[in-house]
Amino acid sequence: MKKNISLESVSSFILLLAGFLLFWEWLRPLEQITDTGNVHLFVIYTAICFVTSFLTRNGWAKFVIKSVSLLFILDYLFLDATLLSREWIQTLTLELRYNLGMVWKNDWVLMTSFFRSFLFLLLLWLMSYLLHYWFMVANKFFLFVVLTFVYLAVLDTFTIYDGQAAMIRTFVISFLVLGLSRYVKLMNNVDTTHRKKHVWSWMTPVLAIVLFATILGIYSPKLNPQWPDPVPFIQSTAGHVGFSDGPVQKVGYGEDDSHLGGSFVQDDSPVFEAIAHDDIYWRIESKDLYTGKGWERSTELDFQELTNGNLGWSTFSQQVETTSYNAEVRPVNQNQLPKVVYPYGINRITSLDQGQFFTDSEFGMIESESSEQNQNLSYTIEYDAPSYAINELRDNSGDDPAGIKEQYLQLPDSLPERVSELALEITAGEDTRYDKAQAIESYFSTNGYVYQIEDVSVPEEGEDYVDQFLFETKVGYCDNFSTSMVVMLRALDIPARWVKGFTGGVEAADQPPLPDDYSLYEVTNNNAHSWVEVYFPETGWVPFEPTSGFTNPTDFYLETSGDVNTEDYMIDEEETEEETEQESSDVEQENEQLNPAEDESEVGGANNEEKGNGGNYYWIGAVLLILAILATIIYRKRTELRDWYLLKKWDRLKQRLEIEASYVYLLEILEKRGMPRTKGQTLRQYAKEVDRRLGTSEMYDITLAYEEYLYRDQTSLAKDNKRLQGLFQQMIDQILA
Repeated sequence: MKKNISLESVSSFILLLAGFLLFWEWLRPLEQITDTGNVHLFVIYTAICFVTSFLTRNGWAKFVIKSVSLLFILDYLFLDATLLSREWIQTLTLELRYNLGMVWKNDWVLMTSFFRSFLFLLLLWLMSYLLHYWFMVANKFFLFVVLTFVYLAVLDTFTIYDGQAAMIRTFVISFLVLGLSRYVKLMNNVDTTHRKKHVWSWMTPVLAIVLFATILGIYSPKLNPQWPDPVPFIQSTAGHVGFSDGPVQKVGYGEDDSHLGGSFVQDDSPVFEAIAHDDIYWRIESKDLYTGKGWERSTELDFQELTNGNLGWSTFSQQVETTSYNAEVRPVNQNQLPKVVYPYGINRITSLDQGQFFTDSEFGMIESESSEQNQNLSYTIEYDAPSYAINELRDNSGDDPAGIKEQYLQLPDSLPERVSELALEITAGEDTRYDKAQAIESYFSTNGYVYQIEDVSVPEEGEDYVDQFLFETKVGYCDNFSTSMVVMLRALDIPARWVKGFTGGVEAADQPPLPDDYSLYEVTNNNAHSWVEVYFPETGWVPFEPTSGFTNPTDFYLETSGDVNTEDYMIDEEETEEETEQESSDVEQENEQLNPAEDESEVGGANNEEKGNGGNYYWIGAVLLILAILATIIYRKRTELRDWYLLKKWDRLKQRLEIEASYVYLLEILEKRGMPRTKGQTLRQYAKEVDRRLGTSEMYDITLAYEEYLYRDQTSLAKDNKRLQGLFQQMIDQILA
């Protein structure tokens, strides 16, 4: 006998299917906004739970089916032993024992991926039961629809997830099911013999309305956002953001650089503390493959275990002059960093916690074995800080190895030709690799390129990231500057690579007892940075800093009769040298005019010459006397004249208060007054010494303001122009007093 399927059963199944599809919309974003993988397995398990709840009435049968399905998924994802074997049971027992211990100790971050997946599957089990009850018993389908729309709207607004298609799917499913639900309620009051003829008369207009509303919603013109984007305000106010890959991201280290661009909000939350000799750059990794949109690796990472913490690679050759130092790094608990940071010249890394380290020499990345369970491992680094001789870099004439050329001259075929033309234009007249690299490095700071982290463009489809920055926007942050320099160097057949890490941070307010010249530095997310390394055949990789407002902490020097320090703020004496040369030339010309043409030693004719040239001697003597008087006056008033010239130049700078130019000029005045900055001395150390010698405190305050201008919000100082002008003026008055 044929069994009829009731209208209530069909509608119940469609209702539950719709509920599953809506819940699927909750699971779809997980792969984009979290580190959850294999989402399809969780969707399958959810479907099993929904079907089991609909078809099975026996509670124990439901429990067995869902439990077995859960174990199968965990076995497939994490357990290598044969299912239900002794080894399998032991592994499962150890996982549960360890993770339950972590839960008991409230160390939730130390839970393994196995246990997190187990808890997530239990959550899906519970949600399927609750939704089945909600739809089939409590008849609360509309409330879940509303919650789904709210959930998708929040994700679409505050994360990288694009919820447009999800909204459309949710709209279609929801209105179809709501129409069906209404139809079922109406048919309960109609005779069963007349129900079938009412199906199409009811559902046809429902389908038509839903289809029309969907098409209208997709293709109708839409207004631009009427309110400003709330994300940057919320992120900056809260001190954190949800996810780092969206158009507005949180500043800090991230591993995915395949799509660069977009704005950032600042985040001064600490990442690690470091005891070091100076505010050096902290390197993490390099990348070699430029795609036109960002950076990727040309090969997979290949980590090798370090023996006793000794590294088997270096970024520079043994011929480079070095100075040995030690450093200690202490990651903070609140902001876990998955990689090891290290200074240039690292030789050995050790940990008091006996952690083992692994490294990939190709890209210079170092990780600890406990990265997933304990990313706050403190470690000590032994390193030899390099000092590069500019003469040797200019004399590097060897050919680049074939492997270096193949890997670090790569450029996409889509790179616009004008990028290469600009590189040739910038380096025209430069003969050596070092001079070409330095020309490109300094190009950005002298040609109107602006460093900022807000309102930074993202290249559209078909648009090159570097080309957009160089010719269209001229606005960006370190990634724009460093990537552009690498691409232009490669266009000149100079091997270069892109490097990521952190700048040196700032000295902590409370310094512990440390050896001389060592300080405790605090490094925050705001110190995340990228720069450039250029390959020199006889030297190795040399770091360069193209980003406007940043200074390369690497030591460069000239090998001359007296070593000339060329780092940081070299004082340009060209005007003074030109004036001196001109004066010397004028004096030589005057001397030539004043020297007698002949030796007047002949007795005959002496009286005639004395008579004829007597007037000339008089005028020559007068001119010499006047020149001698002027020279004496200038010599005695040389300090006043120099101060007058310095004040005139300062008056021009003061009107604009260009922080960087004013600070560099202040350093120039101090050097001319006999207080030069010594080699290897940090700006803060130098400022303290100047204040001590002059009995002031303004130099240190100015230095703090200058560092804030460089590394933090450059616009915030505009509100304090009057105070800064006063500090600069007081310092100038003290120096010239």
